[in-house]
Amino acid sequence: MFPRWQRPPPRSEEFSSWSLLQRVKPVKEKSGDQSPAMEGAVQLLTRDGHSISHNSKRHYHDAFVCMNRMRQRGLLCDIVLHVGTKEIKGHKVVLASCSPYFHAMFTNEMSESRQTHVTLHDIDPQALEQLVQYAYTAEIVVGEGNVQTLLPAASLLQLNGVRDACCKFLLSQLDPSNCLGIRGFADTHSCSDLLKSAHKYVLQHFVEVSKTEEFMLLPLKQVLDLISSDSLNVPSEEEVYRAVLNWVKHDVDGRRQHVPRLMKCVRLPLLSRDFLMSSVDTELLVRHHSECKDLLIEALKYHLMPEQRGVLSNSRTRPRRCEGASTVLFAVGGGSLFAIHGDCEAYDTRTDRWHMVTSMSTRRARVGVAAIGNKLYAVGGYDGTSDLATVESYDPVTNTWQPEVSMGTRRSCLGVAVLHGLLYAAGGYDGASCLNSAERYDPLTGTWTSIAAMSTRRRYVRVATLDGNLYAVGGYDSSSHLATVEKYEPQINTWTPIANMLSRRSSAGVAVLEGMLYVAGGNDGTSCLNSVERYNPKANTWESVAPMNIRRKSYHTACHSQRLLICYPPTASALDGGYPDDPLTILYTHSELEFVNSL
Repeated sequence: MFPRWQRPPPRSEEFSSWSLLQRVKPVKEKSGDQSPAMEGAVQLLTRDGHSISHNSKRHYHDAFVCMNRMRQRGLLCDIVLHVGTKEIKGHKVVLASCSPYFHAMFTNEMSESRQTHVTLHDIDPQALEQLVQYAYTAEIVVGEGNVQTLLPAASLLQLNGVRDACCKFLLSQLDPSNCLGIRGFADTHSCSDLLKSAHKYVLQHFVEVSKTEEFMLLPLKQVLDLISSDSLNVPSEEEVYRAVLNWVKHDVDGRRQHVPRLMKCVRLPLLSRDFLMSSVDTELLVRHHSECKDLLIEALKYHLMPEQRGVLSNSRTRPRRCEGASTVLFAVGGGSLFAIHGDCEAYDTRTDRWHMVTSMSTRRARVGVAAIGNKLYAVGGYDGTSDLATVESYDPVTNTWQPEVSMGTRRSCLGVAVLHGLLYAAGGYDGASCLNSAERYDPLTGTWTSIAAMSTRRRYVRVATLDGNLYAVGGYDSSSHLATVEKYEPQINTWTPIANMLSRRSSAGVAVLEGMLYVAGGNDGTSCLNSVERYNPKANTWESVAPMNIRRKSYHTACHSQRLLICYPPTASALDGGYPDDPLTILYTHSELEFVNSL
């Protein structure tokens, strides 16, 4: 008898791995829950059906948990990172696999690849320790207490996931008191998306931001960049003017010399004449500089010579437009067979939704509507009893209508348009006859002024602006529907006939798109039209383009994202001669030359 440890191995014919496999039954698939030991096991039959492939979903997790415990106990560690007074142990293979920075350090021909102790500079010790922990656990907590040290450390080690988490946290913390600081922090560390979002936040909340300590400490260049932006969101230019003065007065001795450069970026012509005289002209910091006096004179000329605004136009006369604000389409008033409405609806192009807003104080059908800056104007119209000279304006911020100065003439079925900040009203009907008179409203002074009359009386006329001129398109002169068009040049206060349209049209839709004047639908005296034509001002010619899907009149058009929006109520009335089955809006795509149904 041999001791057990001295016994010879069995003969191959008596026992072998193959003979054992021959005795093992093939694995059969079982229903129900698998045991933890079988979790992740995947059956894979060979030719004789006697093998499986095992894929454990927990393997990587369990392995890294084990390696992290070994790191914490100092087992098999082959690198010690020194930063400040802190020593952080780790495994090169783990750090190199998670961080491109460490991968380059430990795999290239650098001296650190052969060292067991490496000293790091320009990184926070606590942040480095958290990031090493993250390399083993894939978990990290980002908060107010560590984000300012964690983000630059993650950037250095090229741990983009942690860097993105830091940016996401900072983005969630934006408010007027810290957005400038976050913007500067993002710029320093090349976080482009965070920088863009923080800058956009500053522009959108400028009024609140301009009152913070961070704003008062901004360098001159950054202040100039902000107040020069077309995207600055302010209710009026007065807010920009006040912000500039407050910034200068925060360190008046060191900043008074910058006043001329700053005032060149304030859009003084957009301030009211009263504010210019009572606040700007009396400010000593402004009066001290001759360049500022020139800017003040320019602004006053813009008010006193409205007919010359086209010549005086520059970057300071251009209204600001808030970046990120959605375009809103308004449907105002209107009438049905039995009623005149004062309702107002707004369509948000960003959310693709209509919603009701405050109704006008007066019911108005056949009303003229236009927008100047942040206000919507409802001009004239018919209230079911008489034609109106009254005007009211809507402020979307306060959701309120306010009365404005009335026109000099009652007008319904009129054409309105805005040119160089002035509201023009042309033609229409005063209750007794068709009109050829025209007038304009200056919202800065609150006054209406008569301008030259058109050569033709026009009711149901449409007016549009193109290349600094007004165009009065078609209409009805009490005897016939018109194909004639007139152009108004404000510098010389003159209406001039241009080429006739291809069709007679009253109550048509008119809009400007990519330097062309489009006229769609309308009434030619015998029927409603679906034809569309456009005017080329350089060639003084009209040409037909794709027709609409449905004949239309008594509707309005607008432009958005290089498309024409044609707005028509779904319940059209006999008053306007519409069709009740019409869709609410259709879009005309300039590049495709076709109309498509929408909404």
